[in-house]
Amino acid sequence: MSSEPTTANASATGKKQPVVCVFCGASAGTSPIHLAAARSLAEALHAQNIQLVYGGGTFGVMGEVAKTLVSLSGPDSVHGIIPQPLVAFEQGADPASSASTIDESMFGRTTVVKDMHTRKRMMAREVIDGGPGGGFVALSGGYGTLEELMEVTTWNQLGIHSMPVIVFNVDGYWDGLISWVNNAVKSGFISENNKGIMVEATSADEVMVKLREYKNVEGKFKLTWDQE
Repeated sequence: MSSEPTTANASATGKKQPVVCVFCGASAGTSPIHLAAARSLAEALHAQNIQLVYGGGTFGVMGEVAKTLVSLSGPDSVHGIIPQPLVAFEQGADPASSASTIDESMFGRTTVVKDMHTRKRMMAREVIDGGPGGGFVALSGGYGTLEELMEVTTWNQLGIHSMPVIVFNVDGYWDGLISWVNNAVKSGFISENNKGIMVEATSADEVMVKLREYKNVEGKFKLTWDQE
């Protein structure tokens, strides 16, 4: 377990590997289709030699995608980044402990950070620093998943990054969000161009296609930001 913000997305040849950041819930949901989608996404990542960075939990959809990819690609393929206050909640560790007790042979390496902002910044940095083919993918989840998805979508709009943002719409789970985007465009709060920042996929294979074929939209704010 590491406590330093590091990245490890280079292959043995020194060539950068793509990194996908997956946002998803620490719950399994009420239908087994959500865990099945997590496994299928992990299998697709393995097939494309793509590394995973995620929220560091061992439960629910979050744990399923991580442990499946580790079982296929090994512990070095997965990096979980978790805020210290969530270690007990999302990993089931002793609440009195400030360290992760995660089995890294099952879930990959873990970095414990101080807060949510640090977690999100580090996850985004790994994606941006990775090779072509990486991006952000949202599986099924709750408030936190939606917040993370909206933040990286906004960062794309502002020009902070230009990486793909993919919504893996499992069994219509994100239909309401997609409908809201369409209504926001119709109502004049999102431009027609910016509608394309967030792209829908309905299968793991389609996620991979959308990551490869993602076109960064024109007409964004194109602001310049200081990079850490």
